[in-house]
Amino acid sequence: MHIHILGICGTFMGGVAALARESGHRVTGCDANVYPPMSTQLEAMGIELIQGFGAEQADIGADMFVVGNVVTRGKPLMEEILNRGLPYCSGPQWLAENVLRDHWVLAVAGTHGKTTTSSMLAWILDHAGLAPGFLIGGIPQNFGVSARMPGHPAQDGASVSPFFVIEADEYDTAFFDKRSKFVHYRPRTAILNNLEYDHADIFPDLAAIETQFHHLVRTIPANGRIVANGREESLARVLARGAWTPVETFGGDGGWQAGPVDDHGHFDVLFDGVLQGRVAWDLLGEHNRMNALAAIAAARHVGVAPAAAIEALGQFRNVKRRMEVRGEKGGVTVYDDFAHHPTAIATTVAGLRRKVGAARILAVLEPRSNTMKLGTMKEALPGALVDADLVFCSAAGLGWHPAEALAPLGARAHTFDDFDAMLAAIVAAAKPGDHVLVMSNGGFNGIHQKLLDRLPG
Repeated sequence: MHIHILGICGTFMGGVAALARESGHRVTGCDANVYPPMSTQLEAMGIELIQGFGAEQADIGADMFVVGNVVTRGKPLMEEILNRGLPYCSGPQWLAENVLRDHWVLAVAGTHGKTTTSSMLAWILDHAGLAPGFLIGGIPQNFGVSARMPGHPAQDGASVSPFFVIEADEYDTAFFDKRSKFVHYRPRTAILNNLEYDHADIFPDLAAIETQFHHLVRTIPANGRIVANGREESLARVLARGAWTPVETFGGDGGWQAGPVDDHGHFDVLFDGVLQGRVAWDLLGEHNRMNALAAIAAARHVGVAPAAAIEALGQFRNVKRRMEVRGEKGGVTVYDDFAHHPTAIATTVAGLRRKVGAARILAVLEPRSNTMKLGTMKEALPGALVDADLVFCSAAGLGWHPAEALAPLGARAHTFDDFDAMLAAIVAAAKPGDHVLVMSNGGFNGIHQKLLDRLPG
């Protein structure tokens, strides 16, 4: 079958493309913006990428057009598909019908940490010899790809693994299907990592998102398992609306807990007060410890002993664009991070602060998500950036003024309408020993390499 994917360079749709290609389909795709790492990954698979949504692509010969949620009415290609009655479906629908069906799905949902926790869980299962398939909204460095089909378990090389790990997003499915993506996945094991207000472009308030999580919970079977953050009142409200599945909690007063952390980031894991082992890794931050507890608990549901999961986490390598060091020049280290929600920004900056101590942090922010563009959470930005010594914020494409929002930071904050002016200001401010932390959920005009090219060496 020839599948043509609209919006192929998004992390989710790029993963769908990879799975379809691995399954033997011919895959092509298009998008408005093509940038690494997804474009690089797709091109390496031999997937042809077309810039834009031109109507002529309706004649590409596709048997099915798979439509990403970036596509809206008015796109010439989508209008041509509709006018001609060509076959189309959403990415989650195609995935559910062609990949997830008949698999034991382990879904990781939550406002934050979905990518990292999914990566941890997939790695734990793989380390245990279970050869899971996965689709993750990033590139786990233990695997080097964001998606793959299930393989052959070590203990039974003749059969295909029943397990599939998926990052379960609450964002809507497509312009013609306004349900959250995750209701298509029908998981048997589900992690509810956390739940805050986000996606202000489609959800009016937190209660609306809680309703979507309630819909997810309603799809989990009685012989499944819910692994929920015990600290989140929002998740407690979701579960109080009805849960027909056994629930294990982490991070709260009972269930799965993390012991005190040492200077290296190592910590004990306890379940119902009983020591399960000690995670020895180089990741920092309480958020990562919570992610680890959730992954250990979910892996236990499919038969991986906690001790084996803890051993696997000792070899876990984080996801690309999660505090990823892009380079160092002239004593200045440049990082790339996907953080774009104020809570994630605060966690990321605080984590780097613990790592570098008193060294200067230059935080570079592109408020690119739909929620941030609307300015819904602009008042939270000064608090999220309080641990940074200098802040450089792009004002391009915003419907609000970041200079006003960041005014509480005083002379530490600088905003720019022009990208080149911002780049020049960062280079002028950076000194040997500084750490430049770039935060964006997009390509940000290739700023990381441009900084490294211009910094004095």
